[in-house]
Amino acid sequence: MTLVQLRHLIALADQASFSKAAEAVHLSQPALSRSIRALEDELKLPLVDRIGRRIELTAQGRETLERARQIVFDADELRTAARQVGQRLAGSLRVGLGSGPGALLMGPLLRTVSTAHPQLRLDIRRSGTDLLVQSLRERDLDALVVDARSLQPAPDLRAEFVDEMRGAFMVRRGHPLARRRRPVGFDDLRRYPIASTPLSDEVARVLVERYGPQAHPQSCVTLRCDELSSLADLARQGDAVLLAVRAVAPDLVELRLDPPLAATARFGLVTLARRTQPPALALLRDVMRVSLCG
Repeated sequence: MTLVQLRHLIALADQASFSKAAEAVHLSQPALSRSIRALEDELKLPLVDRIGRRIELTAQGRETLERARQIVFDADELRTAARQVGQRLAGSLRVGLGSGPGALLMGPLLRTVSTAHPQLRLDIRRSGTDLLVQSLRERDLDALVVDARSLQPAPDLRAEFVDEMRGAFMVRRGHPLARRRRPVGFDDLRRYPIASTPLSDEVARVLVERYGPQAHPQSCVTLRCDELSSLADLARQGDAVLLAVRAVAPDLVELRLDPPLAATARFGLVTLARRTQPPALALLRDVMRVSLCG
């Protein structure tokens, strides 16, 4: 049994066709068939049912496939780790940033790499948590920094929690609500557009507990997008009320609410479990500690 044979089985399962799988692994179809038959002979198990032009894995084939994927994954990771032994901070780092972390981290990370590590190729992607996790699982990204409360726990994900950051309702200086001397009620907020990024279920729960059903984000948020910096600019230039982590817009005025908001975002670094981490990930951790933990 060889890694090549296991890769052939994985390709066959992914393509569900000998001809397409052979093309994917750059073999002739007869050569791929011989490889699969040799694997079946060695394991003394039928792995594939050939139904005309279609193929289906047998029950033994499905179990073998699951183990084959893990073996090939581990072998690839071993090869990657070997290449990185003694490697300096170079190569590439592909990072996915959620809306809050993106507003806080993108500038410092870009500046640190461009000035202190110009040999490092940095690729930053901004999106929602679900799409970023998909890209991480597809190995298009090395790591994510997201609000951990928007992350669905899974055995293939490893999360390192960095810090909790306080949320707030914020407006520009001179906003009618900022001139009030008494605390602001939620009914007062709703007289103006409320802007935020997509919020976690935990934040939605806190809002409803404190201010009632009208405060659920699906009801009260009228301006929603993933680019928090754009929403902050909107609040600076008009009467929109921004609901976000306080640190993303320290120039805005934080409103005193009755009762107080008391909601937080819990930022974390997310990687794939059992995957070899690139050396440059240490740099990202350093920037996170400075930018998120102060």
